[in-house]
Amino acid sequence: MWKRDEAVRPTGGQPVAPPPPTAAAPTARTEAGHFMEKDIVNIGKSIVIKGELNGSEDLTIEGHVEGTIQLRDHVLTIGPNGKIKAQVFAKMVIVLGEVHGNVTATEKVDIRDNGSVEGDLVSPRIAIAEGAHFKGSVDMQRKGAPQPKQEQTKPTVQTPTGTAAVPPPPVPQAAAGQRVGA
Repeated sequence: MWKRDEAVRPTGGQPVAPPPPTAAAPTARTEAGHFMEKDIVNIGKSIVIKGELNGSEDLTIEGHVEGTIQLRDHVLTIGPNGKIKAQVFAKMVIVLGEVHGNVTATEKVDIRDNGSVEGDLVSPRIAIAEGAHFKGSVDMQRKGAPQPKQEQTKPTVQTPTGTAAVPPPPVPQAAAGQRVGA
């Protein structure tokens, strides 16, 4: 079925040693593998952590965590078996399990189907799937967005002749027993 190239066969009957591998091939394979690998840590469903959890890798939690979770530049995924009673700070938070506590994300909070969050959400983007549970408040203020300044604009009043920049003075009320305009 397969035919070897006749030019490759040795003519003298002596076996020919295969050429040494080039240095570029393993390096390219290693680099490609390095770029494809992503540091993700899993906390299994039988693990219980109480206290402060900090990290510099993406994290998936299937167990129980109480306290504080800080993954400021990474993704936190609470799996379907995960039960969290913590203040959460991450780049992105994906909830498939239960979270009791405030969640702050610099990019996005995503509560998926059957996920549950009871606490306040702070993130520029928030997604809550149909079938998810959420109880709390939402703050979708953009990162670095300036606070609105209320004192810069003057109130305006619509009048029959146009828009007035200053509200009209209050109409005097008649005191008891007095007639107005007389």
